Amino acid sequence: MSDSKFEPVTLLPPRIHVYGHVSATPGALAEIVGGTVTHEVIAESDLALFVVNPAAGISPETIALWRSLDEFQIPRLIAVTVLDGQELDFDDAVMLINRVFDQVITPYLVLHAEDGHPIALIRLSDLEIIDYSTNPPTMRHSEPEHEELVREFREEYFESISEMDEAAFGAGILFPAIPVNISRGIGLDVVKKYIAELPSSS
Repeated sequence: MSDSKFEPVTLLPPRIHVYGHVSATPGALAEIVGGTVTHEVIAESDLALFVVNPAAGISPETIALWRSLDEFQIPRLIAVTVLDGQELDFDDAVMLINRVFDQVITPYLVLHAEDGHPIALIRLSDLEIIDYSTNPPTMRHSEPEHEELVREFREEYFESISEMDEAAFGAGILFPAIPVNISRGIGLDVVKKYIAELPSSS
């Protein structure tokens, strides 16, 4: 006769529901993270992942879905598609998101190559750089010019999280916006890291 306390516990994968206009290719990101694209509020979600294409804006339907989720306090994460050759797309998108969703935090900013293509993310908490121009991506510390470039953004980031604890994201009260470029692999590891922090994944 087996003793139940010795039986292994199987954790189910988190239930991730992906929202966004078709121009943001939510299906591509859903496939990578094991999520399901939907156009309705799912109260049983472990994560609502919104995908935003800065070039297309945010549709009224997507805004309505975001606001409908307020009453459920489901963890929410925003993936902003960073387009090749457009240096200001992430910053512009965050300004729009703050206006039509809620105030978000930006733990990472995009670094571009000289030709304008996104190649790296800089983590504002410690100024470490994830360089996606290498395979696999490599970590390195930022240069002084990078630190000066992101100084104001970093101050805003620390101010935004100053009264939050580590559980704020999982509690559905802190909304990170992450730059993502699927073809270059940018930000996918960061999105997966947040998914791993969900209460359902721990």
